[in-house]
Amino acid sequence: MTSFKALFIDRDGTILREPDDEQIDSLSKFQFVPGVIGALKSLSGLGYKMVMVSNQDGLGTSSFPYEDFIGPHKLMLDTLAGEGVQFDDELIDKSFPEDNAPTRKPRTGMFGAYSSCDFANSFVIGDRISDVELAANLGAQAILLAEPASVEAELADKGLQCSLVSPSWVEIADFIRRGSRVAEITRTTGETSISVRVDLDGRLPSSVDTGLKFFDHMLEQIPHHSGISLQLEARGDLGTDEHHTMEDTAIALGQALLKALGERRGIERYGFVLPMDDCDAMVLIDLGGRIDFSWEVPFTREYVGDTPTEMYKHFFQSLCSAMQANMHIRARGENNHHLAEAVFKAFARTLGQAVRGIPFNYDIPSSKGTL
Repeated sequence: MTSFKALFIDRDGTILREPDDEQIDSLSKFQFVPGVIGALKSLSGLGYKMVMVSNQDGLGTSSFPYEDFIGPHKLMLDTLAGEGVQFDDELIDKSFPEDNAPTRKPRTGMFGAYSSCDFANSFVIGDRISDVELAANLGAQAILLAEPASVEAELADKGLQCSLVSPSWVEIADFIRRGSRVAEITRTTGETSISVRVDLDGRLPSSVDTGLKFFDHMLEQIPHHSGISLQLEARGDLGTDEHHTMEDTAIALGQALLKALGERRGIERYGFVLPMDDCDAMVLIDLGGRIDFSWEVPFTREYVGDTPTEMYKHFFQSLCSAMQANMHIRARGENNHHLAEAVFKAFARTLGQAVRGIPFNYDIPSSKGTL
């Protein structure tokens, strides 16, 4: 069965304001948490299942009649649906705390149908420490809707980790959206071992080490000029020659960029050019999912530094194929160092432009509606 990611979202205190008696049993107690509707709408197109997870103490008993619960609950669901937010599932535990039911958060008894969930890449979002404990029990990431100073000590005392603690739904949605643009690829063959991690929004420190100093210098242009974080380490059979290291680096980097792009919602998609001293370089990119490559870069030296110039065409062609992109590269100039560097800088600028997210746009960048 194919795995899936999910957002497991608490209700009271996270979606709806929680009253002092902790029971939303009338419309007079009904009020959304500020920012939650827009935030959930912005998260709806990212490929996560949306699952509401809530403890409702004694629901269906005389202390909390079902008819008192359903009016506010239905109003909440209808309001969210009107804004394009719909839950794929609702997991509601009706027990009292003293029952110690296996289904009550932070226990995981309600999650029997979620064996195929990719918990490591899923989030539990709530306003209580018990929601963080639920995330830990599931093996998911935790996001706590709270002031950091109000929970730091308790989190530390219990040894709990949160991916984010924030009182702002806007910040939470932005964190999840940006987090979906991070990817890691490890590629191991009989000739090389490559690890690549990219963050399209540039929040990670960057480092490059391939064993080829001039190639490292070129690859370092990518994070510097694109705004994309790149952590890359390559170990290859350089005693044979440079071919396998450069080729497999390109493949792993392309796969990481493709994975980080995901559905490519809301990106610019296209990018374009720069001069560098005596050189002009033009790199055209379309991240539309089809592969086409052309190369017109007339190197006149066999090597620049410790890197063969013939390998740059192969590097970019392999990268283009792994990224599933159109890439057309043309450059001219006299100094071969400048020529190679101009191409890498132009590629970086082009890539940075193409992957850039358009604010408040979550559409697929195609008139077809799909890529």
